[in-house]
Amino acid sequence: MVEDAKRALFLYGNDTSKTVKEVLTDLHKIKGTDAHSFSRKNPDVKPFESGGEAPLEFFCNKSNCSLFVLGSHSKKRPHNITLGRLYDFHLFDALELGIESHRPISSFRGAGTAQVGNKPAILFAGERFDSEPDFKLAKSMLLDMFRGQQVEQVNLAGLDRVLVAYAAGTSERSLLLRQYKIAFKKSGTKVPKVSLTEMGPSIDCVLRRSRLPAVDLEKEALKQPKLTKKKEKNIGSDLLKGRVGRIYMPQQTVDKMALAKPKGLKRERREAAAEKKAAKQNAGSGSGGGGAAEGQQQQQQQQAKRQRKAAAAAAGDGE
Repeated sequence: MVEDAKRALFLYGNDTSKTVKEVLTDLHKIKGTDAHSFSRKNPDVKPFESGGEAPLEFFCNKSNCSLFVLGSHSKKRPHNITLGRLYDFHLFDALELGIESHRPISSFRGAGTAQVGNKPAILFAGERFDSEPDFKLAKSMLLDMFRGQQVEQVNLAGLDRVLVAYAAGTSERSLLLRQYKIAFKKSGTKVPKVSLTEMGPSIDCVLRRSRLPAVDLEKEALKQPKLTKKKEKNIGSDLLKGRVGRIYMPQQTVDKMALAKPKGLKRERREAAAEKKAAKQNAGSGSGGGGAAEGQQQQQQQQAKRQRKAAAAAAGDGE
């Protein structure tokens, strides 16, 4: 399954500063065409307070954005940038970044600009991105924010910039963001020589508050649909017949099945019954001994006597 490029909503909180506006402008340029921005202040948008995420979810749903970048400024948290994600237009997680120093893209003269639609290479330098939870969250958010459309292959000529995030700085929670222009020069071999030139922005920030997703919401968001169909048993495909199935039938006893019998079989049944009856009689007569044989012999003698009498009577009538 290939996911579409995620859109990001850029908006301001109650109070902002010049630094915050410049950072949001540069991040909007890096995001490119998949970004939407609000110019007015939104004092009710507070992702880390109870009930403050409701107007944010409404704006993201209205703008069809699953990412947001909120800029704010206060005495307690100066030059504050909040990155966040939504699932089903409900706040999923959020991370605050405090801007310590910033050099905008406009201050880098001669570095050039990225072409619209080109994907940047993204590099994370530092062990903290694999060990500490807040740095893992920052890595995941930056990838979702700037990776764009997922593709299987990338044209080397279209790879014109690289985004680098360093887990280094003045404190253990410092994060440095840099963007470099990639130039391919001749090297005398098939592999070109790569030259990097900083093109801005240059942002030094520190990790502040973070909001992790709920367990049930995270479990639902990480579900992936089953795209492969379950293999059907004893079913195949044929080029000519198409879908072909194989059926296995158990052994059937046809002679014991109650089937409709035709009338032509009645005579055969009668003959079979007569033969069966005669066989029983023969078996009974054989067990009777010589008395039955003498009776039969007498019957034959009487029949022969009657035949002789009938023959003599016929001869007398003829004389």
